[in-house]
Amino acid sequence: MRKIRAVLIEDETMFRQLILLTLGKVKDLQVIGEFGLGKPGLEFCLREKPEMLVVDLMLPDINGLEIAREVRRELPDTKILVITAHPSERLPADLMVLGVNGYVDKTEPIEYVLSAVETVRSGGMFFASRVRAKGGSGGGLPVTRPTLEVPLTEREQEIARLVAAGQMSKEIAAKLNLSVRTVEKHRANIMEKVGVREVASLTRWCIQAGLVDN
Repeated sequence: MRKIRAVLIEDETMFRQLILLTLGKVKDLQVIGEFGLGKPGLEFCLREKPEMLVVDLMLPDINGLEIAREVRRELPDTKILVITAHPSERLPADLMVLGVNGYVDKTEPIEYVLSAVETVRSGGMFFASRVRAKGGSGGGLPVTRPTLEVPLTEREQEIARLVAAGQMSKEIAAKLNLSVRTVEKHRANIMEKVGVREVASLTRWCIQAGLVDN
């Protein structure tokens, strides 16, 4: 099996080494480049076209969001995992709009990075942070209510909520008075727009986007 080629951009030397050790535990993954600055790391990514990018949000020379935006535009198939020591309530929503696949708060255990890489490489989404929305309670995922527009029509949002609630296409079709084929088409469009492949990842996305409660 061909190894997944990954690039790491992280300016803190000790944390970069820690992440490298963690990535070394991932089967069939090879780090082909590590950088302490964003610009040379971005240039390397655009040239080498890695399958995965792990990038810090706050870098000395360029913001990680700019790197993520450029990589997503030029390399749409590259998986992007953002790490940061400066989380915020709206950050997960901002990252999802950019097409980022995962996000880990540096204050979380380093094992979260391993879990995030494994989830992202398999086509899922992984968002973990200790930041909670105002009035929110504890739990695995931050309950974020983004002000940014969700890229789904009202009908697609309605179907996404039902899918996230565990309902099958046949049940959704009966409830909305649609054909099963129409529901399946909507589901495919939703998955494509959101950038996920399975119901579990769609459910996580719906929680992050504020379409359903955690």
